Amino acid sequence: MAVSIDLSNGLDKAYEDLSLEEILDASPAALAGVTDADAQLLDQAFGIKTVRDLGANKYFAFAGVLVALSNKL
Repeated sequence: MAVSIDLSNGLDKAYEDLSLEEILDASPAALAGVTDADAQLLDQAFGIKTVRDLGANKYFAFAGVLVALSNKL
């Protein structure tokens, strides 16, 4: 089954027409609201170089789980 999702609200304009793989391989600065300076700090603090790294990071994933749980209480 094909799935279509509009990601444009979460991405900088330059990344809106890229494939999912290209977005995942891009700097976190591809995300709307994340600056190049922010991306540099993510790299320095957590070794996060790509959107894929950010999404797979155990600390961010755990924080997301905690937020999801808090919404169920």
